[in-house]
Amino acid sequence: MVKSELDRVQAPKVLFFLIVCLFLSDFAFSEIFFEELFEDGWKSRWVLSDWKRSEGKAGTFKYTAGKWSGDPDDKGIQTYNDAKHFAISAKIPELSNKDKTLVVQYSIKFEQDIECGGGYIKLLSGYVNQKKFGGDTPYSFMFGPDICGSQTKKLHLIVSYQGQNYPVKKDLQCETDKLTHFYTFILRPDASYSVLVDNRERESGSLYTDWDILPPRKIKDVKAKKPADWDDREYIIDPNDVKPEGYDSIPAEIPDPKAKEPENWDEDEDGIWRSPKIPNPAYKGPWKSKKIKNPNYKGKWKTPWIDNPEFEDDPDLYVIKPIKYVGIEVWQVKAGSVFDNILICDDPQYARQVVEDYFTHKREAEKEAFEEAEKERRAREEEEAQRAREEGERRKKDRDQRHGYKQHRRRHARDHFDDYHDEL
Repeated sequence: MVKSELDRVQAPKVLFFLIVCLFLSDFAFSEIFFEELFEDGWKSRWVLSDWKRSEGKAGTFKYTAGKWSGDPDDKGIQTYNDAKHFAISAKIPELSNKDKTLVVQYSIKFEQDIECGGGYIKLLSGYVNQKKFGGDTPYSFMFGPDICGSQTKKLHLIVSYQGQNYPVKKDLQCETDKLTHFYTFILRPDASYSVLVDNRERESGSLYTDWDILPPRKIKDVKAKKPADWDDREYIIDPNDVKPEGYDSIPAEIPDPKAKEPENWDEDEDGIWRSPKIPNPAYKGPWKSKKIKNPNYKGKWKTPWIDNPEFEDDPDLYVIKPIKYVGIEVWQVKAGSVFDNILICDDPQYARQVVEDYFTHKREAEKEAFEEAEKERRAREEEEAQRAREEGERRKKDRDQRHGYKQHRRRHARDHFDDYHDEL
């Protein structure tokens, strides 16, 4: 084989190798602070809290892939026991998002008809007694669904700043079906953020505008007044448009020129005949002057914005206190939520790839498993309903028979009494 032919054969292999290297280089500088897939050994990293246990109100977690799953071996932790408080946490290597993009992502599957309960996670700073971790434990960040009835289907997004918690001002909605969904929060050093659900951007904005953490940069100048010479009339009457002479004397109706007096019309009996009237084609309605664009139009006057004297910028507004723990702390009326795929990193593309892999390899299988489970559930419910109907019919028949027997006994007793009375 000549050299040129050898080069031709090997070129695609070299190109493929370069593409793979470029792809891997995308993640070469990314940092994964914490990733929990709940594989073997997960219990050594997580501590179940005793919070509410002495009161009999603490629930636990079950290690399972759930009732329907795209992969039975892909397990997470599922809330177990109804009407309980659930609290569990993992200590992680301390991390700071100073000068870094922070990505927080996890998946949750509501297998139950949740009715009322949370499905969010928390990031915690400082020392935490994990055995006492609970609803009163301070946190630096909270993110995830909270559902209660048909009204509340909220996606919580709360950040802590100088010891105070601030919820996002926007109304974010969560998913409510019974399949796995990935929730992703991205916070950048310029204080901008994005919220993704299953890799689709649900919301974006800035910590400066979407939270009431700092006073706004700009405020409306309440002292400002519209200038006296401000012309906000977009259209004005055309001064050159003059009403034609005699315009107002044009009648709206005229006698019908085609109408004729009937031959049998008798003025002595019928009165003077008058032609019926029809709309006048020359009548154009009341006079209205034409309008033209106002050459002096300056637009609608708006109160101007000015710098807020109370605003003091904090370039570290986006920086969360050093994170040391990841926690799940929720209360649920009905348990059955599966938490999995918890990820904290600085690379949105890596987080995106995690979600894509799930939807590529497991989503369809999960949907099929769910549909089969629903089919079996409906069959069971129909079978139970049929048994209930049959039991109801049987009881009704028994009641009717007992009622008929009692009626027979009463008639027999009455007949016997009548015979006895006749003999007397």
